[in-house]
Amino acid sequence: MRSRISHMAFDSTLRLGVLGGGQLGRMLIQSAIDFNLQVHILDPDKNAPCKDIATTFTVGPLTDYDTVMAFGADKDVITIEIENVNTAALKALEAQGKRVFPQPHIIELIQNKLHQKQFYLEHGIPTAEFIETANAEEVKSKSDFLPFVNKLATEGYDGRGVQVIKTEADLAKAFDKPGFVEKMVDFEKELAVIVAKNENGDITTFPTVEMVFHPVHNLVEYLISPAAITQEIEEKAQSLAKEVINKLDMVGLLAIEMFLTKDGRVLVNEVAPRTHNSGHQTIEGNVTSQFEQHLRAIMNWPLGDTDTLRPAAMVNLLGEDGFTGEAKYEGMDKVLSKAGVHVHLYGKKLTKPFRKMGHATISDTNIDLLKEKIKFVKDTLKIKA
Repeated sequence: MRSRISHMAFDSTLRLGVLGGGQLGRMLIQSAIDFNLQVHILDPDKNAPCKDIATTFTVGPLTDYDTVMAFGADKDVITIEIENVNTAALKALEAQGKRVFPQPHIIELIQNKLHQKQFYLEHGIPTAEFIETANAEEVKSKSDFLPFVNKLATEGYDGRGVQVIKTEADLAKAFDKPGFVEKMVDFEKELAVIVAKNENGDITTFPTVEMVFHPVHNLVEYLISPAAITQEIEEKAQSLAKEVINKLDMVGLLAIEMFLTKDGRVLVNEVAPRTHNSGHQTIEGNVTSQFEQHLRAIMNWPLGDTDTLRPAAMVNLLGEDGFTGEAKYEGMDKVLSKAGVHVHLYGKKLTKPFRKMGHATISDTNIDLLKEKIKFVKDTLKIKA
């Protein structure tokens, strides 16, 4: 474990480099502006959401060693908003004395879902039973393990690289690439906890949230914060989140997706070493947002208060099925007229089916009214072309 060091003196002249210029980078910049921090972005897309608000915006591949080395050369602190980056370059920058958080070896571990699962097993972190598979034939040979989820070791993102296989007939859908099969968990709820740790060793967690996934596309449709769980389960989830970040010895922000089983166990599903979809509601719903907390963690400032201001929900605003082209927002006036609804658009001009175009934070002191507002936003705001 790393030794405790003193908090870093606040210095707004430090140059922060971020690999990735999507919506997570955009919201990180919005938070960094409060501290007069310079945020420099590298992204392969010349029209990425960060392009107009970054201090500097560089177009280039995140997976190319030379590109990442050149980008990091004049930066003081380097972080990520997506895991698909060149970790060899980040290790070299770290060796040069750059402060890179989360640490490159941790990003490398988390890039591979099989290695993630093996880490949990080796470190006594509760997770669903799994078996490594090299190809589709090996997946098909595990019929006695059904029902299970077939996951790719790499290349999975936002619901891709995950295949639910319930029956022998479904085995035809098996991935013909390295990965694993994971025993399907009979869960009561899907939960998430965001935990942050700075170099000083200070740790904070956000209250546990409950996630509801799209039935087909395996991405979060909406979430409710705080989750409707017992104090005992809340304590289990919070304790587990701290255990994971401590066993990784990671600096930064870590989002941990969990299963609450019907017999009251809490299992780690997957983690993301960055700001995450499961924490967007913190911008309006908590004293400190996940984006500010990420900055505080990687800059080694004191971590912020994570208390809930009032119950909140986050609804992902997805492109409508059947529409591809320049985005048009139907029903926006009605949604903006609803008390307690705050819309965040991500600066994406083009929509396509189920693309994340933004999110809405919805707040209310009454959980039943909160759920009514969730339905209203989902039914009313349509993103078409």
